[in-house]
Amino acid sequence: MGLDKLDLAIIALYLIGITLFGLRFRKRHRSLRDYFLAGRDIPWWAISLSIVAAETSTLTIISIPGLAYDTNLTFLQVVMGYMVGRVVITFVLLPHYFRGDLYTAYELIERRFGRGLRSLTAGLFLLTRAAAEGVRVYAVSIVVSIALGTGEVASIAIITVLTLIYTFEGGLAAVIWTDVVQTGIYVGGTLVGLVTILHLVPGGWSAIHAAAASAGKLQVFDFRPNFWLPYTFWAGVIGGTAFTTASHGTDQLFVQRLLAARGQKQSGLALISSGVAILFQFALFLVVGVMLWAFYRVPSANFGKPDRIYPTFIVNQMPHGVSGLLIAAVLAAAMSNLSAALNSLSSSTIMDFFVRFRPQIDERRRIRFSRLATFCWAMVLFGLALLALQKVGRVVEVGLQIASVAYGALLGVFLLGVLTRRANQRGAMIGMLFGFATELYLWRMHVPWTWWVIIGTMVTFAVGFAASLSMRERPS
Repeated sequence: MGLDKLDLAIIALYLIGITLFGLRFRKRHRSLRDYFLAGRDIPWWAISLSIVAAETSTLTIISIPGLAYDTNLTFLQVVMGYMVGRVVITFVLLPHYFRGDLYTAYELIERRFGRGLRSLTAGLFLLTRAAAEGVRVYAVSIVVSIALGTGEVASIAIITVLTLIYTFEGGLAAVIWTDVVQTGIYVGGTLVGLVTILHLVPGGWSAIHAAAASAGKLQVFDFRPNFWLPYTFWAGVIGGTAFTTASHGTDQLFVQRLLAARGQKQSGLALISSGVAILFQFALFLVVGVMLWAFYRVPSANFGKPDRIYPTFIVNQMPHGVSGLLIAAVLAAAMSNLSAALNSLSSSTIMDFFVRFRPQIDERRRIRFSRLATFCWAMVLFGLALLALQKVGRVVEVGLQIASVAYGALLGVFLLGVLTRRANQRGAMIGMLFGFATELYLWRMHVPWTWWVIIGTMVTFAVGFAASLSMRERPS
């Protein structure tokens, strides 16, 4: 069927509208506190939706349905772990972030250990977050190139430039409030898509349910004690808990939003409520994948790779108008995730490195350099997305793997800081090195990614604690 003028008009209206909406916040910041933390005056519900948007990329929208198309609903076990991880953060890490006036997660590390370890943890965040976001930006090109035929490079450039405009000007306030709008767009668009698929499959939900149930597509729990399976109950809940505790508790992308709340209680409420929304959202995307399987009944290889199934369905099967709405929904998730990445990378660059070494710079020049950092990171992510064009397989798993390879080392260091007073900076650095090396080894040995963070965390904590005791240094 393809897209027609109505679809293109909807997509263009969305792109122009969200960019102009984000630019409304460009005059609201007079300090780094305004630019990077939105003046710490964002209501909990807006932060909650922003966390959901930051956690949802194009990878989620196009790759999770592809995962369900090939397998079943067992990925939900990982999402259950996401919920548990949020509870851990609320009681273990969040109180420490609200003791003082912190801008980044890694200031907590300096306060506990020292400058050297702060630079190391912040540097690791910058490297791995940039790599993971490069894959996510590339995922946008899959959708745009199928929908508009613009080519992958041009597709990446369009989204990067438009997102950069309002992120550059509006800071975190623009990021969060555009996230709120974009979350509504992509969730609403997906619900419209779900209803449309129901009408396209002969027999509707009854036929879909009967076929999916007989094929094992509706399985949620897998209690097999097999270490090498990524989506069992044990790997999902344990791995998902460790992954979210690390991502939302140590990654500046998420911690920055928690720090923008009006207080610790509102921050915790935002975090927990976002978990409920994420559970609903992943269930929605997985069900869409099962419904697509019921519609096509062909191997995913017929589409080239699973990530192309949902975008192909949107463009070729959806009624005009609905197609444009769903493409806009996918772009909403992409832009929201990219804007979050740009602002968090910029905030860590400026606060964890630039301001520390150039403290004499006045506030106006700091904001100027913050915008420059935002622009530079946009160029870096654009370049990394071009490199990711050669990636194969499900891009959601590639993105999760890149993030996971550093999260264990980061979480282990944070837990050393908040759970024990006997760890010191040198010991923590040694533990972090061992934990990171372990996760790289797990990746190379093809161990399921769901186990990487928990194993890396335990290695980092154990080696870091033992090294600290052997060196007998007083904690700083």
